[in-house]
Amino acid sequence: MYYQGKITELWPAIDAHISQMLGQPFNSVTHIPVGGGCINAAYHISGGGRDCLVKINVPERHAMFAAEAAGLQEILASGAIRAPAPICHGSAAHASYLVLEFLAMDACSGHACEQLARQLASMHAHTASQFGWRINNTIGATPQSNTFHDDWISFWREERLEFQFRLASRNGINDSLQKKGACLLTRIEQFFPGYAPSPSLLHGDLWNGNCGVLEQGEPVVFDPAVYYGDRETDLAMSELFGGFPARFYAAYREAYPLDPGYEVRKTLYNLYHVLNHANLFGGSYAGQAERMLDQLLSEVR
Repeated sequence: MYYQGKITELWPAIDAHISQMLGQPFNSVTHIPVGGGCINAAYHISGGGRDCLVKINVPERHAMFAAEAAGLQEILASGAIRAPAPICHGSAAHASYLVLEFLAMDACSGHACEQLARQLASMHAHTASQFGWRINNTIGATPQSNTFHDDWISFWREERLEFQFRLASRNGINDSLQKKGACLLTRIEQFFPGYAPSPSLLHGDLWNGNCGVLEQGEPVVFDPAVYYGDRETDLAMSELFGGFPARFYAAYREAYPLDPGYEVRKTLYNLYHVLNHANLFGGSYAGQAERMLDQLLSEVR
């Protein structure tokens, strides 16, 4: 839920925190609401020639903001792709907040999409020794467990799909979906014949609404749900909600070719996000998830 208190009560504390982190005074004079999200209230604030983006939510969401800041830092540390730099996060006046570098962006299109694909491939080349991450975070408003695993299949089964199926059971989503899900979970290994992914640095919530391009043409990614996993999961989600132009996928495959089994596995990976939407929003997503399960089960013995 959004913060319901008086936003004006927050600015002095946020300004002081920004000043502390920048090592110079910052006093915001404009506070313009901005859209683009369904979880947080967000503001473009400015003062003294500096602009920041501030996300605001209830106090219980501070851990979510801390994880987002750490995820952005992880992406920036790869040196592969631009993301808004986190400035600070904390709590004040019965709210939590995250302050980021403000970047004025347009939708990513044209040559910028090709550059984004090549930079994403470069980010995916940054690997770790295990699947998961040192911090649990969120996917949308849902907790996302990043407990480390040595094995990718066990990670995807236990930390991603099993978690969503448990939520679905708790939310009273139909028994048919649960039975098909249980069947799928015993057969996941069959989707990985001869394929052993590396733990790649992932954006984790990659769709066209979480990407943009700066005025000079540089691509940007934001609102991540970072962890280390199979790079195919980022590509799969990028196809789920609208997708990117064909030139994006051609540029990615040229930079970092995909295994032929991706065309089937992308449904396995996108099932996680559709289940999450079913758990968050209900509606037709449960039916979509069940159809995906039928498709996946038709591929295995």
